[in-house]
Amino acid sequence: MNAVDPIAAEAANLFASVYGGSPEGVWAAPGRVNVIGEHTDYNEGFVLPMAIDRYTVAAAARRTDGRLRVVSAAGDHQVAEVALADLSPGVPQGWPQYPAGVAWALRGGGVLPDDFAGADLAFASTVPVGAGLSSSAALECATGLALAGLAGARLSTADLARLSQYAENEYAHVPCGPLDQLASAFGQEGRVLFIDTRSFQITAHPFDLAGAGLTLLVADTRVSHDLGESGYPARRASCEKAAAALGVRALRDLAPADLDRAAAQLDEVTARRVRHVVTEDARVEQFVSLLTQGAPAGDRLRAAGELLTASHRSLRDDFEVSCAELDLVVDAALEAGAHGARMTGGGFGGSAIALVSVGDARRVGERVLAALPQAEIFRAIPARGAHRVG
Repeated sequence: MNAVDPIAAEAANLFASVYGGSPEGVWAAPGRVNVIGEHTDYNEGFVLPMAIDRYTVAAAARRTDGRLRVVSAAGDHQVAEVALADLSPGVPQGWPQYPAGVAWALRGGGVLPDDFAGADLAFASTVPVGAGLSSSAALECATGLALAGLAGARLSTADLARLSQYAENEYAHVPCGPLDQLASAFGQEGRVLFIDTRSFQITAHPFDLAGAGLTLLVADTRVSHDLGESGYPARRASCEKAAAALGVRALRDLAPADLDRAAAQLDEVTARRVRHVVTEDARVEQFVSLLTQGAPAGDRLRAAGELLTASHRSLRDDFEVSCAELDLVVDAALEAGAHGARMTGGGFGGSAIALVSVGDARRVGERVLAALPQAEIFRAIPARGAHRVG
């Protein structure tokens, strides 16, 4: 049994118990771990995510009355309902705005035909919410595939990611970049994705950690974040203002050699924000260069670990999006022998990752739990992106 099967069964059973009958289809989309490249996507820079074997699944069937109904296995199984004709940003409130936003984006984007008459959707998920693992992107991509599938509409993987991000930006009012949706849509088993978020060019690189005697641990701090309410929008706005002040389209256009000029022209805080983005882009490229030389080993392994840890320090000190719990996890993992560790995701809570030797994984996990008993730890495996299950 693969990672999707039990969640697919849960979603199908929920559909039957709430709506009656069987779904016409079941679709799945994964969460993601960003290996390196944080807060660079909305600066048109580089990221290196991988889809993980934690999925959100949508069981769905068509309606004939022009209404959209959604229900989740999480919580009290309360059904949220809205007429397709009444879809507008902010309606409904809470988690249902994400699938509603995707329906709105697909209608506006011409994917759903005018005669599409609504749908019932039931969701189940193993992607933790607020953990920096892209639960919202997984929900959006699963919804997009389901609605397009029910309508018999053509929806490319690129358009799935693009319209899902558009829904999150414009309907849920979360100013995220394209990283999360691209990773969920394009994920591949056993590979990480090097994404240029300006050109949307994606290059998949083998990431056979097990073959190198390594594993990537994820520690969910259980400190939940809401990107729309956290400091995330302020960081994005700061970066955009800095780019304008420096006369570039995006911070992606700056090189490390430009940092002295940035420091002279900007206030001290904004200059540190810029320094993070510019150096983080460089770290992503350096990490990818290591991957192209083969599995991390010896000097390459040490260098890869150092890049992860340097990323965390930059996020903590220059971009200031870490928190006490994330710092505890990273420090504990490094003290226990991790080759490198960093926060992953938007920050202000969520998860950290640690690159560890398989033989050290138990010790590292135990040390992290001793430092932060509430944490949930699991091993991340590069997994397949959004797809139809049944």
